[in-house]
Amino acid sequence: MCPNSKSQSCLWRPDPPPAAVLSKFTLVQFGLGLYGRSEQKDVHFFSTMNECHYDKHMDFFYNRSNTDTVDEWTGTKLVIVLCVGTFFCLFIFFSNSLVIAAVIKNRKFHFPFYYLLANLAAADFFAGIAYVFLMFNTGPVSKTLTVNRWFLRQGLLDTSLTASLTNLLVIAVERHMSIMRMRVHSNLTKKRVTLLIFLIWAIAIFMGAVPTLGWNCLCNISACSSLAPIYSRSYLVFWTVSNLMAFFIMVVVYLRIYMYVKRKTNVLSPHTSGSISRRKTPMKLMKTVMTVLGG
Repeated sequence: MCPNSKSQSCLWRPDPPPAAVLSKFTLVQFGLGLYGRSEQKDVHFFSTMNECHYDKHMDFFYNRSNTDTVDEWTGTKLVIVLCVGTFFCLFIFFSNSLVIAAVIKNRKFHFPFYYLLANLAAADFFAGIAYVFLMFNTGPVSKTLTVNRWFLRQGLLDTSLTASLTNLLVIAVERHMSIMRMRVHSNLTKKRVTLLIFLIWAIAIFMGAVPTLGWNCLCNISACSSLAPIYSRSYLVFWTVSNLMAFFIMVVVYLRIYMYVKRKTNVLSPHTSGSISRRKTPMKLMKTVMTVLGG
């Protein structure tokens, strides 16, 4: 400052800021820079996590999950696999068609148990269709599939398996109702059996379509399973637990039937003279059960 001077060269200049103020200002700028960079990284991270991959082919998911596909299915080996698979599928189609036709045409089979048995044959027939589709969309072809085609392949398999297992469970309950009431056939009406059959297929189709409806990992790659590259691990756990529970209930019902028949046989055998065999009746029941389970 030059308060007594009138020269133009003597102008007022502000005092320079202290070093402490400069250092604080620099630290604030540096902190804001770091915060901005970290915020950009977080946004990029979450945008990557939430990115959906509906337009990808399956090779993207197989490579990411390190899942091996059978790339050597070419030439002679591929022809052998297709021929053997085709033979078994034709056998499935033929045998189950005979069962369905026999139940439809023969009036003495028009009872709830046989209707459910025909529905089990229909489920096995559908499984044959699913296996045919699988044969031509597996091995090295798996990596070239689109997401929707892979969902269709797995959905057919899941639907057929769920339909067969649910139908076996319903047959077990129907047999339990009949035997506990000492009847050959249960008192289910045709209307109730028809509703049960529709319910079986509704559950099966729903279970097969759940991943397509949204329970998958296409928008969250970190949740993908290594067994099924675009199925989320939570869905696989749900599907496995639900099927194991159905199978466990079915086994418990059949064991209860066996124990009940064996106990009744032991009670009746002292009062009968050769009309009921004490040992053969439970074994015949178990053979019938195994025949149903073998489908």
